[in-house]
Amino acid sequence: MKLRILQCLLATAALLPSGTRAGEKAPAYWNSNNAISAFRLPPPPAGFTPEYLDLNGDGRPDAIRSVTRNDVPVLWLDDDGNMKPGDLEGDTVNDCLLVDRNKDGVYDLIVKWADLDGDGRADLQLVAEYPFKPTDEVWPNGHYMIVLDTDRDDIFNYIDWNTFRLECWQKSGICDFFPDYSGKTAFMKMHASTDKIGDLRLNWENPFLFYDPDKDGLTEMAIRLLDSPPHMKDPKLPNTYDHMQLTGRIDWVSIAVDLDNDNRPGQEFDFDFTLGFQGEGFDYGDQVHPLRNMRGLPEADRFFPDPRFRQLTELVYTDHEHAYDLIFKRGKWSRVNFVFDEDDDCGRWERVEFCDNLDPFKVGRSRGGFDNHSQSDPSGDRGEWDMDNSGGGRLYISRFDGRLHLYGAETGIWRIDQNTTYYQGWDRLWQRRDPERFATVRYTDRDGNGFFDCIEYDLDGDRTFETTVDLKALGVDDRCELIDVSGFRYGDYTKLMRRMADDLWRQAQQAVKVAERYGLNTSWYAKLKQAASIRERYHKGYWLQYYLYRDLEDRFAREGRGDLLERLNRAYFSADWKGMNKK
Repeated sequence: MKLRILQCLLATAALLPSGTRAGEKAPAYWNSNNAISAFRLPPPPAGFTPEYLDLNGDGRPDAIRSVTRNDVPVLWLDDDGNMKPGDLEGDTVNDCLLVDRNKDGVYDLIVKWADLDGDGRADLQLVAEYPFKPTDEVWPNGHYMIVLDTDRDDIFNYIDWNTFRLECWQKSGICDFFPDYSGKTAFMKMHASTDKIGDLRLNWENPFLFYDPDKDGLTEMAIRLLDSPPHMKDPKLPNTYDHMQLTGRIDWVSIAVDLDNDNRPGQEFDFDFTLGFQGEGFDYGDQVHPLRNMRGLPEADRFFPDPRFRQLTELVYTDHEHAYDLIFKRGKWSRVNFVFDEDDDCGRWERVEFCDNLDPFKVGRSRGGFDNHSQSDPSGDRGEWDMDNSGGGRLYISRFDGRLHLYGAETGIWRIDQNTTYYQGWDRLWQRRDPERFATVRYTDRDGNGFFDCIEYDLDGDRTFETTVDLKALGVDDRCELIDVSGFRYGDYTKLMRRMADDLWRQAQQAVKVAERYGLNTSWYAKLKQAASIRERYHKGYWLQYYLYRDLEDRFAREGRGDLLERLNRAYFSADWKGMNKK
């Protein structure tokens, strides 16, 4: 036994790391080019000796010049004075990493960490990415992205260290994103390199805010604020430096809410509706946030394509605490957009993507239809548009369907995906499948009082509305109580969803009693009569009522009971089934 142990020890001594025998080249870091996620920068190969640079002549190393996977040159800059000879990398508290991905002598991927409050942990991570070849076009050539760790979980952005690319949309499962989009967090981003941005204190997404009001580590609300350069407002302008500078005004906003708070591990994002504003917006120049520990040694500036971000002493952006109030109190808006995820399949980190006020039947990305936006759901969402902001972003729950609607909207479209067949997930592009046939409902405010009074149905998918319901002709008052969300906090939204779901479910139970009183066998709809969650009460409460309403309509028409048909229509579209109690 002792001889065997000795043989094993001698064999081990003859090996270098990872099983390399003496005289052979040392292998690369174990997780290099594997078919699994690469979460960290690979260190240099075993046996490689980095070069230590003393940039200010104080006798201490200020930088490590080294290589990573495939001999890609890297440079670590010590921005907090704790680098030592023998270190293979800097720290991820205040230091800065530079990577020359194409080995042309120019560092084109830069990652900077900063401890803003001095507690020894990074609060900010900045990533600057530059194109390999010079270009006059600003967008989308490069990235300038800052992540703020406001929930103290140490998660920042995600770089795939197999490809050395910023992959801020990579995820596990449906929507467990590797970057820090879950919890209370924030980022600022522009799809451009820093040398194409005049004022680096500002950004395009400035910022994207994520809220975690119940403190479960997941996101229940997200507010996206955009500072749109002139070219993005008018694409006819060239995509060049002069027309891509930030304005210092937020002119586009979306507020996305998980109304029933049903997100969970495995379904980290489940936004149910989005309210958005466009227009003149508001100036945010007074929203100043001081920075600390951004500045490294001036002697290191020569390594950067654009060292200006290292010289920043402040960022200008709207933070978690002030964004909501600024949107409603300071913003000047000319248009309001609304979308509700009726098929409950939106797993994006951002929002329920807006639908376009275009052709209700054209399908596909950039084809001029309801789902023209590349990230919108091809079917399943309901969009509504107040094109002159006459409603001021207020909402109402209608009588005709018990659902939330946008006050002041001239028109709306619901492209039905009743059973979530065309699953949106985080991005429709991965599926590359659009519906060829779908049901559509169109809403119109004909009298201009801010409330929908006309509902049209195309249920057979022939792209012709075969049924039109005029609420005024039925004697149904379209006016409803207005809901002003300008003072809402998250709890107000969840109460609103519960109210809708409970009311729809209660009305559905009344509809069942009415249907059975008139001799209908409601057991056909047993699946719809069981609801185990707020969302199911909302969804099934609507559909159960609709099916029973149409069955009753069919029966009364067969029996020639015009009087009952008239009462039925008033009962259904006014959400008052009591009118059907008498036969």
